[in-house]
Formats: sequence, C-alpha cells, structure tokens
Amino acid sequence: MNILVILGHPKKESFCHALSDAAVRTLRKNGHDVTFHDLYEERFDPVLHQHEIPKDAEVCAEIGRHCREIAEADGIVIIHPNWWGQPPAMLKGWIDRVIRPGVAYEFLVGDNGEGVPRGLLKAKTAIVFNTSNTEAKREKKVFGDPLETLWKNCIFGLCGVRNVHRRTFGVIVTSTAEARKKWLDDAQAIAGEAFPISMECR
Repeated sequence: MNILVILGHPKKESFCHALSDAAVRTLRKNGHDVTFHDLYEERFDPVLHQHEIPKDAEVCAEIGRHCREIAEADGIVIIHPNWWGQPPAMLKGWIDRVIRPGVAYEFLVGDNGEGVPRGLLKAKTAIVFNTSNTEAKREKKVFGDPLETLWKNCIFGLCGVRNVHRRTFGVIVTSTAEARKKWLDDAQAIAGEAFPISMECR
C-alpha cells in the first residue's frame, strides 16, 4: 500500500516527531511504500493564493505533487499538536492548498457548491495523532474536542475516507519518559493495526 504521512510541528525534539518516526518505521516494516513530508523542514508555503481557488486552476509543481500523492494514497497518517483546538497554521495551509476540489472532493452536477460534496480520495483509512497539554476530559467537556470534528467530519468524512482512527497523547508537558515510551508503543500498534503487513511480505 502507498501510505502518505504528513507531519506538522516546527520543533525537531517534539513528541510529534517521535510519533512520526514510530509510525513510518512500523509502516515500512509492514512492507508499505511511505511518502513522508515534514512540512516545516521542507518549508512548505501554506498561503493559498487567489488564483488557486477554482477547481480547474493551474497550481505550482509542489502543490501538484502533493495533490497527486494524496490522490494516489491507499492510507493517510497526519501528526500534529493541538494548538488552540486547531492544527498549526502550516498544516492548515497544507489542507487549504492540497485538499482541493477535483482532487479530494467534487460537487455533483447542478450543485454550485452549496450542497454536500462527494469524496474522491482513494484512501479508506486514515490515522490522526495529536499531542496536547490539555487533559482529555477537559478537552471534551469544555472545548468539545474540535479536532475530532475537524478531521473525522469536516475533512476526511467529506473526502471519502470512512475509517478514521484518532489518538491524542498527553499531557505532554508533564509526561515521564516511561509514559512517552508507552505512547510510542501505542502509536506503533495503532499504525500496525490500521495498515497491517502487506501480502507481499507474508
């Protein structure tokens, strides 16, 4: 399987980076072809330009490559921190520029954009790993867990990805080395279960 892994965290020593390393190792060990992007390391331009908005717009080579990769992916893994209930601006810009009409979704004939789009993504399974410094019960009770709604309903659900596995790891700032090791083991288990060993490796 072709698995697309997108990391959105600017700090190399972050637990998000450790999670991405663990996920990529597991996926490759299971025989999958992994395309990995560290958006900050690659200096991805997150600004959506006006001329890119139309469905048939001509996009630059970098965005075209990202669009092809997500369209061809059999599975998707997204890793980012919870910042103010949202992904970092860098990752939000990737969403704006890559989750495009004609690539990830389309509106049916006669629908001018006011209806519910039809998902176009080939991938049927996605994983979202988040890190947070907010206790899980408070996140749900006070804030309503906006990242759950964003990824499951607003993005992947509308783009045809039906199986979305999301896991938040935290509280990061007070975590111990033992806790982080267990979380990395959990991340590897989740990735391995969602994308098991390919038939070619059996």
